[in-house]
Amino acid sequence: MNCQARLPRLLLFLFALFVLAAPAVRAQRTSLKPGMNHYSPQDDITIGAKYAAEAQKQYPLCNDPKVDAYLTRLGMRLVDHLNTFGAKYPWEFHCVNDKAINAFALPGGYVFVNRGAIEAADYEAELAAVMAHELSHVALRHGTNQATKAQYAQLGSGIAGIAGSIFGGLAGAAISTGGQFVSGSVLLKYSRGAETQADVMGTQVLYDSGFDPRAMVAFFEKLNGSPAPPEFFSDHPNPENRVQRVHEEIQKLGGAPSGAQKDSQEFEAIKKEVAALPVAPKAKPASASAPTSLPKAGTVQVGPSSKSYAALDVGIATLKYPDNWKKYGSQGTVTLAPDNGIVDPGNGQPDVAYGVMISLAKLQGNVPSGQDALQAATSKLIQNLEQENANMRITRDPKPVSLNGEQALSTYLSNDSSNGGQETDWLVTVIRPEGLVYFVCVAPRDDYNNFSDAFNAILDSVRFKR
Repeated sequence: MNCQARLPRLLLFLFALFVLAAPAVRAQRTSLKPGMNHYSPQDDITIGAKYAAEAQKQYPLCNDPKVDAYLTRLGMRLVDHLNTFGAKYPWEFHCVNDKAINAFALPGGYVFVNRGAIEAADYEAELAAVMAHELSHVALRHGTNQATKAQYAQLGSGIAGIAGSIFGGLAGAAISTGGQFVSGSVLLKYSRGAETQADVMGTQVLYDSGFDPRAMVAFFEKLNGSPAPPEFFSDHPNPENRVQRVHEEIQKLGGAPSGAQKDSQEFEAIKKEVAALPVAPKAKPASASAPTSLPKAGTVQVGPSSKSYAALDVGIATLKYPDNWKKYGSQGTVTLAPDNGIVDPGNGQPDVAYGVMISLAKLQGNVPSGQDALQAATSKLIQNLEQENANMRITRDPKPVSLNGEQALSTYLSNDSSNGGQETDWLVTVIRPEGLVYFVCVAPRDDYNNFSDAFNAILDSVRFKR
């Protein structure tokens, strides 16, 4: 057979290799999905539309059809490669006449990009990175996930907050389905875990859209190098190892593709258009109801737990806790924490660094009793916690224990501490007629032994109501 006859077969062989190899590269990417959520995607659209209307009254818009049309074209190019998990959002893109480097996206796909973000981008892929990050928050439904968690953890004076990252998406499965938003800001107060997920998904979207995914790294390095912290970080807490995690995802995708797009003439023209706009006076957004006296993460010192105990009725059980600790929440979802045990991790929302959280997850369908049901329900709970907390890991597998005569499972996990470094999370689960009752004892890893006696005393005191 001559070379001319062999060449087509060789090309077909190489093409087949490419087709077979391509899914392998895609399969290595990080798998992401939304956390548990009390709201439906349609609720996201309704809620987002409401707060988008408020945002358009509250913030000065650029009111430049060329700029908004460009943001819409760029945004829809990214949306074409965004996994929305079956949900269909209306997608709107608006330019905000604010020189601060920032952008935000409300549930349902209402995206606002500050002119400052456009002007700060050196090339189009950097702006696409910012937008891909925001679109990922929408796709992963982080806004209403945050609202779900906030509904079930009332931290004093009726202030809605997060009772610790350990709750993850499971807070939405707790006891009640009631609750209202305190303000629209809760929709934008993301956890560091949510930020990491948006970074990872945004990197994937950039790659799939034909942009150089390294632009995500370039933009974050630019923000980190700013003399003053950009406004972006006030709404988007900066996860540890952010740049490293994006680099890792790029490698999982097979590296930056050759010929990936960095810039376009259209972007350069729009950047000039934005620069020529008159600067609007900076609006003062309405302040959200939020705790003002929480210590900042990384600065807290917590004293020893009292040896005297106070009694507490949590609805399904009674227990005792150190009388120098405080109780937050209501029956069904309760947090017990020492002074300074609840901190502000940098996103304006309360987070538990030291303490015990008690909650109940409803079980779906007819669930049999016994150890198998407990194991299955606990595994599902842990899966959701790991989904919500990117760096959470099991350090000691579930072990059968007795909690005052009740069959229980004891599991130890490691997670990022809201006070910096790592924390130990001791999870104890029990199936009751009301559902899966779970206790989470939380403390920084290096300080955990100083609180283990208090944690054990609290659990030893639990008495379920028959």
